Amino acid sequence: MMKQIKIVFLIVFSGICVTVFAREGEDGKQESLPRFSGLTLGGYAEAVYSRNFYSGSPFRYMQPESHVNDPSHGRFDLPHVVFFVGYEFGKGWRVNSEIEFEHGGTESAMEVEPEEGGEYEQEIERGGEVVLEQFWIEKTITAALNIRAGHIIVPIGLTNGNHLPTQFFTVYRPEGESTILPCTWHETGISVWGRVADWRYEAMLLPALDSELFGSDKWIGNASASPYEFRIANKYAVALRLDNYSFRGLRMGISAYCGESFRNSLMPSYAEKFDHIRGLVGIGSFDFEYRGSRVTARGYFDYGHLNDAKNISTYNRSLPNQSPSPRTAIASDAVAAGAEAGYDLFAHIPTLRQQNQKMYLFGRYEYYDSMFKTPRDVQDEKWCGRQRIVGGLNWFPIADIVVKAEYSAGLLQAPFNNEHSVSVGIAYAGFFSK
Repeated sequence: MMKQIKIVFLIVFSGICVTVFAREGEDGKQESLPRFSGLTLGGYAEAVYSRNFYSGSPFRYMQPESHVNDPSHGRFDLPHVVFFVGYEFGKGWRVNSEIEFEHGGTESAMEVEPEEGGEYEQEIERGGEVVLEQFWIEKTITAALNIRAGHIIVPIGLTNGNHLPTQFFTVYRPEGESTILPCTWHETGISVWGRVADWRYEAMLLPALDSELFGSDKWIGNASASPYEFRIANKYAVALRLDNYSFRGLRMGISAYCGESFRNSLMPSYAEKFDHIRGLVGIGSFDFEYRGSRVTARGYFDYGHLNDAKNISTYNRSLPNQSPSPRTAIASDAVAAGAEAGYDLFAHIPTLRQQNQKMYLFGRYEYYDSMFKTPRDVQDEKWCGRQRIVGGLNWFPIADIVVKAEYSAGLLQAPFNNEHSVSVGIAYAGFFSK
């Protein structure tokens, strides 16, 4: 009963909370938003169908030779349904909040853990979740200085700042970056940002990650979602970002994250034998986006390093079964790189061009490995490293709606089986208030 009450509360809250959804144009300048007496309403959502031409067995990585001929399987999904509501008070004060329903909402369901030998687990959040993804209050002092406090998107990598379905060609969010990093990464903290000439900067202070939530297949990717009713902040971290807009249609950015992660958990051990462990996480990223009249291209390169990976792997495996930790080996280094480019076929059809319709033929390549480097005596799970080649179409009948179709080839190292799929989806991202 309490769960249903919480869901109703969150739905009501999404309709009454006040927000500004800040959106940047291609030149990095903030676009004017549709308003009604300072109020801004908007949202985005995706509906997807995929047919996966590989085994769905949780043992497919443990016993790959036994699953070569397993049948394909299909899935319908609602990856994200998001509502933002907003208000601008004036005198430079604004507030923003965003509520997200992932995979259709929240409910209790069973899941099978491939890393735990196919063990069945009861998951309260599996099948979906309801997340307050953003809630911040901001004061604009000048164009070069804005202060934001609350629950904020962490500005690391390409996808975190460009996660709307109209901002990438693939049906799902870019696979490599959303594997090794939290996606969308949002934390409660404080940030300072602004723009000076052709440069935009952002600096953020936030709670550090929890090393107990690190794992083999995601590296730190699951460590931003607290399993508790609060965010543990025994340790702190900083995130920095710098973007350049000197060239017409082109944005280039670098970002970095640094923070300790060990003993940033609910019940950390303060035994003296662990005093030397810090679990320092360092991440560096480069990304770019080019938007021309016919061609759109994007790309990124992320590299992360974790100190004390061996000790943390050993420590996590000793945690009780009731712990939220996956209790799997953790790599010292993880990497993800990807690029996509699309060409607008409708640019050659005058009637469709005049209607502002677009049809992008696109291709994408990604390489990622959540266990790129491992310390001695830490098992390297080779199936965590893979290449992905994608080709498909994006049709924009109007600017705010996109219909997507793709074929994806997931290429794994031998003896693991490749993972190919076909996906189609429809999505929107736009504003409701005029």
